[in-house]
Amino acid sequence: MLHTFDDANFKKEVLDSKVPVLVDFWAPWCGPCKKMGPVVDALAEELAKAKEPFKIGKMNVDENSTTPGLYNIMSIPTLMVFRGGEPVDQLVGLQGRERLLEALKGAGKED
Repeated sequence: MLHTFDDANFKKEVLDSKVPVLVDFWAPWCGPCKKMGPVVDALAEELAKAKEPFKIGKMNVDENSTTPGLYNIMSIPTLMVFRGGEPVDQLVGLQGRERLLEALKGAGKED
């Protein structure tokens, strides 16, 4: 299941999440974001069906400026993985499904 994150729900949905969270920072006018979107959507659906302990969602940077500013999002798409309220991985630009899955699974491992 794909989640929609915004400045208002970011703390509850991402920072307070009990499972690792992948956040896709994007904008509707961004060409690479349009290519990245279906990859993120498909991965969210795939992991939900497999009952994997991850949360995946998107944040529109045009509609939400506070959160991207806090994490110094300068280029989009930027994909960040959070665990325990902290960013643990950041990917900038187009990414393949395998790289996203690797980042999420890496965040799911205990140190």
